[in-house]
Amino acid sequence: MNDVIQAMKLNHLSFPSSDTAATAAFFECHLGFTIAGTWDRSLILKRPGYDVVIDHASGDTPTWPKAFHVGFELPSLDAVRDLYERFTTEGVHMETGIFNNGRGSRFFCRAPGGVMFEMNTRLDAAPEYRGTFDN
Repeated sequence: MNDVIQAMKLNHLSFPSSDTAATAAFFECHLGFTIAGTWDRSLILKRPGYDVVIDHASGDTPTWPKAFHVGFELPSLDAVRDLYERFTTEGVHMETGIFNNGRGSRFFCRAPGGVMFEMNTRLDAAPEYRGTFDN
């Protein structure tokens, strides 16, 4: 791998939404992003280290492949449980309960606009999976 590729990092994710305001509100309210800019009906949201762009999709709500998702890692199983409880109380569309698939505990939910998120911890992953994670 050359030096340029080695230095590459995730810069942003971009999601189309037919309701950019509701999708952006999900990122602000539930995931701690802030709105950094807008144009037309699209928005740029920030967190330390990367941005999320919510692009206005005219017409129908985008259709996502069933298993497509973005994963966010939390520091512990307690943090996963707390966030699950908070999301449930706040009416976030939940796809699953909390479960452990060997790679750690997790749950799945959906934002307005349909994109699915995995909220997980790898702290309780089975030993055979621990070597597959970055430290």
